[in-house]
Amino acid sequence: MKFNATLVVMAAGMGSRFGGLKQIEPIGPKGEALLDFSVYDAKKAGFTKVVFVIKHEIEKDFKEIVGKRVEKVLPTEYVFQEVNDLPEGFTCPEGRTKPWGTGQAILCCKDVVKEPFAIINADDYYGQSAFKQIYDQLKADSENYCVVGYRLANTLTENGTVSRGVCVVEDGFLKKIDERTKIRDCKYTEDDGETWVEMPEDTVVSMNFWGLNPDIFDFLEREFKAFLNEKINVPKSEFYIPIVIGDLVKNGEKAVKVLVAEDRWYGVTYKEDKPAVVKALGDIVASGAYENL
Repeated sequence: MKFNATLVVMAAGMGSRFGGLKQIEPIGPKGEALLDFSVYDAKKAGFTKVVFVIKHEIEKDFKEIVGKRVEKVLPTEYVFQEVNDLPEGFTCPEGRTKPWGTGQAILCCKDVVKEPFAIINADDYYGQSAFKQIYDQLKADSENYCVVGYRLANTLTENGTVSRGVCVVEDGFLKKIDERTKIRDCKYTEDDGETWVEMPEDTVVSMNFWGLNPDIFDFLEREFKAFLNEKINVPKSEFYIPIVIGDLVKNGEKAVKVLVAEDRWYGVTYKEDKPAVVKALGDIVASGAYENL
């Protein structure tokens, strides 16, 4: 019997008509965006559906520019993340235009995702082995969550600092995540560059590639209300999925298996990153990995 699993792609950060936005920037030899590679890799690994989290204002353009391609690869659904989509009893503060973060994005999927699922960012390239690892783990373990981690040295750019969730791993499971917001050359700073702390090149970091089960929606509903009670009036506050999962681990409510991908992660964090990513993806395609893309 086939195991059904869904890929959830967080793409609500895209603006109207995608003016110069990296999520749909042509990267592949035939103009493919990074998310085209992710959908291809997901299908190859065994995923049976893709769900895009977008905003209503870009629905028409998104379906025209992205959806038409993806719908030929996998059954596709769309859910909408909006700033006013709050639990009963809460009202969005006047002037708030930014959605409430990745935790809210996943919570938007509760009515269409009824099976184990993975979540990714729309503008990251994760690699074929990572999709295979997470699909196999979801199939093998219906109780625990999982996350694909990458070696720190495989996730950096020469063009500036990056933010990474550093995974503290114990016996193959996530103990906690330490957020480092300014990393460069395997060093991080917490004082705007006055001092730098060395990090091992093989440090495992999260790139927001989580494997989850539908019970996450109950946890998200609970935690989103707690978040809003505390921070609804804090400008630009966001409800982050890694923080929710980290708290579930800390409280002993869920365990998270850490899978390590030895492939290089690719993304266009800075516009100067694009030429190197285009070359790398071109080399991967030339190797025959995406002959039917």
